[in-house]
Amino acid sequence: MSGYSSILAAGSSLRSEHNGPRGIIYLAWHGKALDRIDVRSAIQSSWRDCAEQAIAEQMHGALRGASSIWMRDDLYITLPIIGSDDLGVEEQLLELGCRLQQEWEERFFFAALGGSGELLDLRLHAGISIVGNNGDTGQVGDLWYEGMKRAIVHGQSVCAVQRSLQRKALEGMIRGRLITPVYQPIISLNNGAVYGYEALSRCPENRWFQGPEQLFSFASDEGMVYALDRLARERAIECSAGLSSQQKLFINITAQIMNDPFFTPGQTLLLLERYGLSPTNVVFEITERSSIEDFGAAKRTLGHYRNQGYQIAIDDAGAGYSSLQSIVELEPDYIKIDRSLIRDIHRDGMKEHIVHTFIDLAAKMGVSLVAEGIETEAELLHMEAMGVHYAQGYFLGKPMLAVV
Repeated sequence: MSGYSSILAAGSSLRSEHNGPRGIIYLAWHGKALDRIDVRSAIQSSWRDCAEQAIAEQMHGALRGASSIWMRDDLYITLPIIGSDDLGVEEQLLELGCRLQQEWEERFFFAALGGSGELLDLRLHAGISIVGNNGDTGQVGDLWYEGMKRAIVHGQSVCAVQRSLQRKALEGMIRGRLITPVYQPIISLNNGAVYGYEALSRCPENRWFQGPEQLFSFASDEGMVYALDRLARERAIECSAGLSSQQKLFINITAQIMNDPFFTPGQTLLLLERYGLSPTNVVFEITERSSIEDFGAAKRTLGHYRNQGYQIAIDDAGAGYSSLQSIVELEPDYIKIDRSLIRDIHRDGMKEHIVHTFIDLAAKMGVSLVAEGIETEAELLHMEAMGVHYAQGYFLGKPMLAVV
């Protein structure tokens, strides 16, 4: 029995034996290595046996109550799932799909191909769907057929289940407002006083994101960077108690954020007022590692903020796509020189020449300079001697949970 008949028979028996939703995990091989005769032969001769053995081994554990449906070399595992809500049900299925994909891929490589498949363009894709949830109605066969199609679509990209779990982790962080700001002091090289603080975002420890850079990169890929950046901005302001009226709070924003319809002066102003701050305390740092495609639009957006009293900084100058163009077009109040140009500058004449260029440009534009990444006394003394206005880095102060 195969095709739609298999789906209908499996669906009818399973739905009669179990109440509640059932999950489908789709597993199939993808990659250019399938064009190789030896790889294709190994899959045809060994993949089904390998998978069925793994299912049998876990039949009293994670795959209790599971059944398998084969469509040529593509495997669909159906099993009852238990969860308190829709999110719990889906996440449970994603976790299982992720584990099966990783374990069975490695198992097949060793059993059928004699070792690791790292050098092969061959990956086991996994996708999931849920049948019988959210009040599904219709013919049993049709429901299972649609469920299997959803699982196939979900599993078309490599690491699909892992990315879905990453997205859920990100959504949980945003929903729970779990971003924690830390504050690194920015020191005046004129008098040694704390001029202000840069607010940096930290994410909770989890298996998916090693740090904020990876978190924001993933959010950008998933179209969620607006929400994440907005949360980071709000948390930076909410936790900045202790900032004096004369000090600045430097808040990072990415170039894409200026396209956010919620990125408006009024919203941030209300938040500042709630915490006893004003726009004159805030400097928005535009990271130079993300290119600005429409400088006209960026200038209009930033103009709204400037009219409210906010200031602008170009971050990571000298390390990204278009430092000079960003500086000339946006006319910032601050230029933050990237740490790559500061590291060991006292021993590198070329770096010194580049920083001198920024110093000359800043003087002509009436802009203040901030040297980032100061890690040694020698770097600090060199920045003072060259006439840089402000500095930050571990030598001057590590990021702290509170403004002091």
